Amino acid sequence: MRSVACYCHDFLKPDMQHVYRQIVSLKDWKPFVICQNRENAATFPFSDKSTTVLPKPPWRWLRRQWAKHVRRAPLTISTGRVIELLKEVYRHDSEVVHIYFGHIAIQLLPFIQACPKPVVVSFHGADVGVDAEKPAARAALEEIFRRSTLILARSESLMEGLRKLGCPPEKLRLQRTGIPLNEWPLQLRPWPEDGAWHWMQACRLVPKKGLRTTLAAFRMVAEKFPQARLTLAGDGPMREELESLVAQWGLKDRVHFPGFLSQADLRKLTYQAHLFLHPSETPADGNREGVPNSMLEAMASGLPVLASLHGGIPEAVTHGESGWLVAEGDAASLAQGALEIMQQPRLYESMARAASATVMKKFERVRQTAVLESFYEESCALAVR
Repeated sequence: MRSVACYCHDFLKPDMQHVYRQIVSLKDWKPFVICQNRENAATFPFSDKSTTVLPKPPWRWLRRQWAKHVRRAPLTISTGRVIELLKEVYRHDSEVVHIYFGHIAIQLLPFIQACPKPVVVSFHGADVGVDAEKPAARAALEEIFRRSTLILARSESLMEGLRKLGCPPEKLRLQRTGIPLNEWPLQLRPWPEDGAWHWMQACRLVPKKGLRTTLAAFRMVAEKFPQARLTLAGDGPMREELESLVAQWGLKDRVHFPGFLSQADLRKLTYQAHLFLHPSETPADGNREGVPNSMLEAMASGLPVLASLHGGIPEAVTHGESGWLVAEGDAASLAQGALEIMQQPRLYESMARAASATVMKKFERVRQTAVLESFYEESCALAVR
């Protein structure tokens, strides 16, 4: 069986379920993981024999400050680390190297330049927008585009963003998130006759997720549906601010913050909910979404989505059919969309079925794994030309 070396700097953070699924789903290629931090091993089990955790390089803080304030360029790895990576690639006889996230690829640029094997780099969202307009970062991205064999993007909107940054169109490939439909079967929720609607959003609590908009919309709808409640599953730097806002608006008993949930607990929460919210927004640093993984899981299970015209979201949600889409930051329109759905049982059911059908058609895991493996095959073929 052919081998692919997967470099993921942090293997894996709690919100990187999509990366884990992609790696462990490989069928015709054997994955070998190289990382600097091995995290959440109980949540994301992976063979120790197929994982190399590289020691953290010495003087990293000093090198970062030198790069930022003296060289005024992105931090890149040392020659010693390049040699370590090459040794690992050859030790496992890997025919392809897959680097996860564009900003990590910038750090690994000296390795990409030195690696004789085909290199595939996948971009997921923030790594397309953040700092991309800074001259040094832009130059590094252009070199990555030039040196890499293929560039993968999770959505068509990200592909367009990469084209604008100078990626040759002939190197770009669409690699969508794969959802295991056997774990998220369609289950129509019973209509809440008592008005006890349960909204949910699952994500990192960061600005680009549009959480203030979610809360503002819920506040408007809660006036007409006093039994409604909202669960914001996840954690992050905005939690204290959001909890303060909830208390200020008198919603403390109706908005819940359970933190990051295990897959089993997230699945349980999702099947208890009636609507899924994800009104993403583009913050000042340019951070953006691909197609949110938690949103796709919710859709597969039969939840209509209330979201925004942001990033790759419109590639999964069709307005008026599988959900409701509004402009970024438009809480009033989001609330109006929710009220439209919450007062029409037939519309609610048709949206639930359409949401699940969309994921089955465009984001099914086995099909997307086959697509990824075809890109590995293609990169090998391109390398020998």
